[in-house]
Amino acid sequence: MYTDKKNILQLVALLEAHGVKKIVLCPGSRNIPLVHTLSTHPSFTCYPMTDERSAGFFAIGLSLNGGGPVAVCCTSGTALLNLHPAVAEAFYQNVPLVVISADRPGAWIGQMDGQTVPQPGVFGTLVKKSVNLPEIYTDEDEWYCNRLINEALLATHHHGKGPVHINVPVNEPLFRFTAEVLPEVRVITRYQGLNVYDRDYKELIERLNKYQKRMIIVGQMNLIYLFDKKYSKLLYKHFAWLSEHIGNQTVPGLPIRNFDAALYTMNDEVQEKMMPELLITYGGHVVSKRLKKYLRQHPPKEHWHVSLDGEVVDLYGSLTTVIEMDPFEFLEKIAFLLENKTPQYPLMWENYCKALPQMEMAYSEMSAIGALIRTLPEQSALHLGNSSSIRYAQLYSVPPTVEVCCNRGTSGIEGTLSTAIGYAAASDKLNIVVMGDLSFFYDMNALWNGNIGTNIRILLLNNGGGEIFHTLPGLEMSGTSHKFITAVHKTSAKGWAEERGFLYQCVEDENQLLEAMKLFAQPEPMNQPVLMEVFTNKNKDARILKDYYHQLKQNSGGSEK
Repeated sequence: MYTDKKNILQLVALLEAHGVKKIVLCPGSRNIPLVHTLSTHPSFTCYPMTDERSAGFFAIGLSLNGGGPVAVCCTSGTALLNLHPAVAEAFYQNVPLVVISADRPGAWIGQMDGQTVPQPGVFGTLVKKSVNLPEIYTDEDEWYCNRLINEALLATHHHGKGPVHINVPVNEPLFRFTAEVLPEVRVITRYQGLNVYDRDYKELIERLNKYQKRMIIVGQMNLIYLFDKKYSKLLYKHFAWLSEHIGNQTVPGLPIRNFDAALYTMNDEVQEKMMPELLITYGGHVVSKRLKKYLRQHPPKEHWHVSLDGEVVDLYGSLTTVIEMDPFEFLEKIAFLLENKTPQYPLMWENYCKALPQMEMAYSEMSAIGALIRTLPEQSALHLGNSSSIRYAQLYSVPPTVEVCCNRGTSGIEGTLSTAIGYAAASDKLNIVVMGDLSFFYDMNALWNGNIGTNIRILLLNNGGGEIFHTLPGLEMSGTSHKFITAVHKTSAKGWAEERGFLYQCVEDENQLLEAMKLFAQPEPMNQPVLMEVFTNKNKDARILKDYYHQLKQNSGGSEK
């Protein structure tokens, strides 16, 4: 029988799955659930050692003899500190040493409880990875714990070998052994390139070909990659390709951009039908919360993430495989390895999304963005502010020749304008910035420099505050809290813009918008930068957006499918 501590059960199951066979066990009380479970499991050869300092070096010797990872397990407090010399040696000798330390629950650290020191991160830069496992009470705790252990064990042999530290808080009672078997656990694997001489990846290709419902999601990529036609034709028909505007031209064909709206219209039955069996991702951040929620609730059987750094990125909670290589090289490698049979799944997504009605909106923030996008010069760069602007832009089709930029690394509002002006300073294109009032006024000092060129045009959406916060589901605000949360104001950019040499345009209705847009969006160079300030009513904006989604669902027929 094994311990009832779920974080320990996850750890032991993953140690076995990742090929750890030898474990050095040190005495103590807090680590009894660990020691008992490890020593009871038949897959491990265990070695008792009293002195932790000696135990660490003993484990190094075991690893040096076989080359594989070896674990050493100790109790809490200074027992762990005695492993420090061995950890340092393992780091500089590139030995895959797995240090497992039992710990008190976090609430008792620093409270004069016995055998307590701050254990997480105690080895600093002398380990390749240090993780502090959660105690497991929810499904999310279990997913998080599983991911951390996978990350740590994968790090023992990533870009060279070395030690890792896994800290395991253990609450009382310590001596409850009720688990008969180890749980089925998710094992994350990593492939470092697809070499034709490497037999290991053949199994990967076989897995790829067995799935008929294959989806690729492309996150933010600030570049253009034009696939050779011989690859494009083969790749495009085999996958449902989803990408937002910030993915730019990094797909072998035209991706589905309106998937967020599509997901909104789908009932439960349609969502089940449209879920992928295999998900492949590359690129950076994804804006759509609805897509993240959908895939977390409808997890694929496998999720492969392709990136040059080979880091574990488990955005949808179902990661199984990390492929460490350039994503375009990966796609071109697999193009000729795909079975000739064309699956129906990509067409299902394409046809569903094509059938969504295109609806016009009344004068609002959204219609202003739509008016701009419909008249965008084909050779231009579009800079989108965070929060509302980037989400509303997704409602419209942006020409594929337009570069789309946005600070989605942290999704903050503080530097949208500064980043765009910096980009424009080195650009020979027309650079158009779309942003809300809070983003603009927060970063207004971006205009306080001598680097602003005539290739800058700013569409400022001013509805008197950060009203997107007011539309969040489940958030009911009083008059007082509303003032603070949405940052209500009565500020205009007119004086500041004109003082800084901008041509200022004021827009307060649909007719003014269409007239002003003729000059704002003209592709010809002008002799000064332009700022168009579009004033809207925040309450009307929220209502128009709500009505849009209501009509979308009604007109799509998604609720009846």
